[in-house]
Amino acid sequence: MWPVTARTDRLLLANAIMGQFLTGVATRIFIISLPTLAKALDADILAISWALIAYQFAGISLSVVFGRLGDIHGRYAIYGLGFAIMTVSFLLCGLAPNAMSLIVFRFIQGLGAAMIASATRVLAMEAMPEGSEGRANGYMTMGFHGGLLIGPPLGGLVIDLLSWRWIFFLLIPMGVTGVVLTLMRARRRRPAPVGHAASIDYLGATLLIALTVMLTLLLDRRSAETIGAERTGVMALVLGATLLGFLAHERRAVNPVMNLALFRIRMFTFSSLSLLLLATTQSVLGFLMPFYIQDVLHFSPSFMGLIFLAAPVFTIGLATVSGRLTDRIGPRVPASIGVLMTMAAFAIGLFLRMDSHWILPTIMLGLVGVGSGFFNTPNQAAIIGSVPREYRGFATGMVQTIFGVSTLLGISLGGVLLTLAFRYYAGIADATPSAAHPQAFVAAMRVTYLACLVLLAVALLASQMRGGTKIVAASGST
Repeated sequence: MWPVTARTDRLLLANAIMGQFLTGVATRIFIISLPTLAKALDADILAISWALIAYQFAGISLSVVFGRLGDIHGRYAIYGLGFAIMTVSFLLCGLAPNAMSLIVFRFIQGLGAAMIASATRVLAMEAMPEGSEGRANGYMTMGFHGGLLIGPPLGGLVIDLLSWRWIFFLLIPMGVTGVVLTLMRARRRRPAPVGHAASIDYLGATLLIALTVMLTLLLDRRSAETIGAERTGVMALVLGATLLGFLAHERRAVNPVMNLALFRIRMFTFSSLSLLLLATTQSVLGFLMPFYIQDVLHFSPSFMGLIFLAAPVFTIGLATVSGRLTDRIGPRVPASIGVLMTMAAFAIGLFLRMDSHWILPTIMLGLVGVGSGFFNTPNQAAIIGSVPREYRGFATGMVQTIFGVSTLLGISLGGVLLTLAFRYYAGIADATPSAAHPQAFVAAMRVTYLACLVLLAVALLASQMRGGTKIVAASGST
């Protein structure tokens, strides 16, 4: 592990930003290419969606494990290997002859992305002076959302001018740059102090991976349909039993992969809870809004793409502002402002109609972007900075896992609430939500947004309860 420097290590900071930017671009550029990929590889939407699920599996299940491995054995090996694996996977995905091979190569890509994501924020914090946790995480937020912003237009342009294969080939130079930056910085690092490295909790890591995979299968509707609804109840019981076994093992383990004592840290626990709730509601919004804009308001996909730019633009613009504010007054105020801005977005959603002006959903997405800009930087800084330094990799992995689970939970929750409310308003017991009944669809969407407001109220309470005005790392004995 490397100590926080007295001055900013620009090379290390640039390396960390590159990791965030690459994962952001790779995530969004793939999503917008799904229809093209399905047609080119002669696959239906369910089959090609497994390429997305495979990537999610790797990220959700392995981020915490790789973060802990980095805590124990050093982050540069994990981080550099992540860039190398992603670079090779870009080449393999670009050469994929069919959907099945693309799914396998995307899982490999998710493996590399999990390695990168488990270390980026920790490396950024180690690159900057003590007390700069907010600014460091602000740069990370800018890097990732910059990738999300550039990904869709870049992917669309490449597909139109070249072919879908080039959306992967184009990312190879970025991956190579990450490998080079990692090697350059690794040569300059100070030797790690000699000592006995902590052992790895292999059983705990295996149980954690099994837990996250089962949770993903249960929350993801496409996965649930594949394994069969009649098996989901059995899997839920297996999940519960595995969770109990995991908790019992982690309490006894000498060096657990998930130190349960960390949840006694007030700032870590309530910051994690507020992230889970806020990210879940944002996932609901991201899931429902495209159907409303395109199928109810009847705007084109390209115009909808412009509307969706509102969120990342505000997030990128405010990331460093909230970071400096966090370093000055602590994370509670800026993070709570972020929750309030997100609540304002959903409050506007309660007034959407079948004929609303496009400016209303644009304002909603803009407010979500403002909320993310204020919330993400201080909240992630609080999660990572509040734990003992030897557990910062684990905390970074937790952030990535929470985001992944929240995405699936939001889609699952949004689908369930929308379906129940739609059936009530449409008066059809087995109806599937559809813009063919726009009045019932919009009414059901408003009910779903109201439920999100309730979750956000709990998130605001959790944000206030995180305590403390400054981010202080807990002692290693916690």
